[in-house]
Order: sequence, then structure tokens, then C-alpha cells
Amino acid sequence: MTDLSEQQFLTPQTVILRDDERQRCEVWTRVMGYHRPMSSFNTGKKGEFHERTYFDERTCNPNQPGA
Repeated sequence: MTDLSEQQFLTPQTVILRDDERQRCEVWTRVMGYHRPMSSFNTGKKGEFHERTYFDERTCNPNQPGA
């Protein structure tokens, strides 16, 4: 096991990849209770995905009326 108090940190290095070295990132999302890859979505479903809004707890104000 690693003792984290003695962990050595590496200096960050910039990695530059050519286009032929890259691979596509497959995005999955939860739809109707199960997970599906976005690559299987039709045009309309992809549009719905991009229009989604996400809940951000940091922006909520618990003292706001109606909360």
C-alpha cells in the first residue's frame, strides 16, 4: 500500500497528439431508466440532449421563497 504522506508529485507535462493518434470519446446518457450511447440517437433525440438543463446545487438559495 502507498503511504500518501510520502507521495511524490510529478510535474505536469503537456501531451500533444496528432489527429491520427486520437480516438473518439463515446458519450453515454441515461434515457428512460437505462444508459444508451449518444451515437445511437436520431437527430431529434440528439437535439433534446443538447437542450437539457442541469441542476446546480451551488446556485440554489434555500432561503428563497417557494423553496
